[in-house]
Amino acid sequence: MTADPVIRTILLLDIERFSHRDDVEQAYLRRMLYDITDRALRSADIDETLRLRADRGDSVMELIDANASVTALLRALLTEVPVQLRALNRMASSSAQIRLRGVVASGFVAIDEHAGWVGSDLNHAVRLLDAEVLRRALRERADDFALCVSDALYTGVVRHDHPGVPADGFHRTTVASKNGPLTAWLYGPVPGGATGGAAGRAPGTGTDHGDRGEEPAPGGSGDRPAPAAPPRATAAGNHPAPEARWPAPAPGPCFRGPVTIGGGTVHGDQNNVTGNQITGTVRLGGRGRDRGEDA
Repeated sequence: MTADPVIRTILLLDIERFSHRDDVEQAYLRRMLYDITDRALRSADIDETLRLRADRGDSVMELIDANASVTALLRALLTEVPVQLRALNRMASSSAQIRLRGVVASGFVAIDEHAGWVGSDLNHAVRLLDAEVLRRALRERADDFALCVSDALYTGVVRHDHPGVPADGFHRTTVASKNGPLTAWLYGPVPGGATGGAAGRAPGTGTDHGDRGEEPAPGGSGDRPAPAAPPRATAAGNHPAPEARWPAPAPGPCFRGPVTIGGGTVHGDQNNVTGNQITGTVRLGGRGRDRGEDA
């Protein structure tokens, strides 16, 4: 039997490139993930009695009591987590480097008879964690942490610009999912060319991050238009070739204007004059050249 759904703050943290490590490295990274999560939640004064944890291998999911401060949690994620990651990675080998993607959302979650968590708000949060725009943001940044929040959490908390949680630091993006587009707010710039993302403007602020409509192009923030093709160069140099002003001639001889052949004048266009013997002076368009002259 499933318990009645209750509103919770949802925290998701995921290790980048976890499957590329061997078993020993994965075990170490999991320990570091748990340690970072516990430190961040303690820094936000969120006691263990106010949260439930689910282990997902390379990620951790926390259901946090609605009475816990979301603002304090966001401050800890924006300050405490990056500090911890820098300290850990500063002396770590390349195989022990740990970089994280994070999502904070809110919504109704129920717990079933198998201690599993169910709820559409939780499903949406997981899809934000897996979004290409968040993955690409982490890949493109020098920082070791990339964070986004759900639209509901942005509207209820972030947009009010609480101390330590700058509203203008979050940028709107749209994430494609099998249930339709989901709106999220990425902390830091939205990467160009990320699938499923579109930069936007925070409502009620003067910070312009683009149009608030749907994404204009793959990747979330909109790809730059392809540069115009340069003018075609000639073989002799870099000067552009002149534009053609007449259609390309048909194969074979083509005479335009009066043509005198063997004493007779032909008017109009004549194409492909073949199989005939031409004697005497040939005049093309009023100009003449004897057969014995150099061409």
